[in-house]
Amino acid sequence: MSVLMWIAAGSLAAWLWLLLGQGFFWRTDVRLPRTGPPEPSGPPEAAVWPSVAVVVPARDESAVLPASLPSLLAQDYPGPAEIFLVDDGSSDGTGKLARELADEYGGLPLTVASPGEPGPGWTGKLWAVRHGMALASHRPATDAENGGVDYLLLTDADIAHEPDSLRELVRAAEANGLDLVSQMARLRVATYWERLIVPAFVYFFAQLYPFRWVNRPGARTAAAAGGCVLLRREAAERAGVPETIRRSVIDDVALARTVKRSGGRIWLGLADRVDSVRPYPRLGQLWQMVARSAYTQLRHNPLLLLLTVAGLAVVYLVPPVAVAAGALTGRPAPLAAGVAAWALMAGSYIPMLRYYRQTLWLAPLLPLTAFLYLLMTVDSAVRHHLGAGAAWKGRTYARPSATP
Repeated sequence: MSVLMWIAAGSLAAWLWLLLGQGFFWRTDVRLPRTGPPEPSGPPEAAVWPSVAVVVPARDESAVLPASLPSLLAQDYPGPAEIFLVDDGSSDGTGKLARELADEYGGLPLTVASPGEPGPGWTGKLWAVRHGMALASHRPATDAENGGVDYLLLTDADIAHEPDSLRELVRAAEANGLDLVSQMARLRVATYWERLIVPAFVYFFAQLYPFRWVNRPGARTAAAAGGCVLLRREAAERAGVPETIRRSVIDDVALARTVKRSGGRIWLGLADRVDSVRPYPRLGQLWQMVARSAYTQLRHNPLLLLLTVAGLAVVYLVPPVAVAAGALTGRPAPLAAGVAAWALMAGSYIPMLRYYRQTLWLAPLLPLTAFLYLLMTVDSAVRHHLGAGAAWKGRTYARPSATP
């Protein structure tokens, strides 16, 4: 048996294992659990709903706020809720625009505050989250008896919510005894590069952190999607967040790990009514989004980088190479193995393309997308070793930590 045949067979075996043994990561049916009690009966004033503080860290977000903040202000939530937008040193008038939008749309009360420059050892986003949580804990209108709110909704400034989003998040947490409920917001897919890159971003994330494993109480796998995280206040205090994860660049995964390790129950799934409004029309913007934290995810470990590159090559690049080589050399065995592996790969990608309402003709292009992600990961490592670190919103973190 030729070397090419061995490699092609290895790729096919890898795909068979991924499809059956990696938590069925390719399925897109993990959605917000809706089991639980019906709507509270009686007049609204008689219903008892937990109090919620919505914390929105924002840095130079004036371009997306008009499409996202009004959706938070318009939340149809029966209990006490308040929004805390933390303006993290913006230079584009983010805070002023937020106040203007609140005056125009009304709805939930909005407080805009600024935490100043991050303290030593803090990433900017978590510094802003810390400030928002501190403000919420001292707000008597929310839940003075317990010394703070019942829940914190941590949501990014580019995330738009349907009017019942907060209500459904709280219902899911209360009905299922969850300490952290996170939804992977549906990202914008409009341009060619977004169609090629964005659905695969969520597909690869689910492959790395299978949602079914995340949601299993006894499993070690933990992850969250930072754009939409409902966190029980008691769980946050028990886990010591955000202080325990203050250095984390991949803060959502670090948050989920810390909450789960402290005994909390977490849940992660795809969103139906929570959307990102941030555009990434050009390849360079998408490249920056991935490269800023890819090497952090690998713990800045050269060996893990080498294994990741090799794994991506065997799993995603070998099938089309085996097909081409087998066809050109007239070898049916590697050709058949390559076709089978490529077909399994493309088939596993179809559910995610359907979730994003994209043409299924993108499925056979997954090897090309994977190759781009491989290059982004290598670029992330090169930047780190050149001292560039993880750069985002005008800040550079030379040695971030992916785990608390």
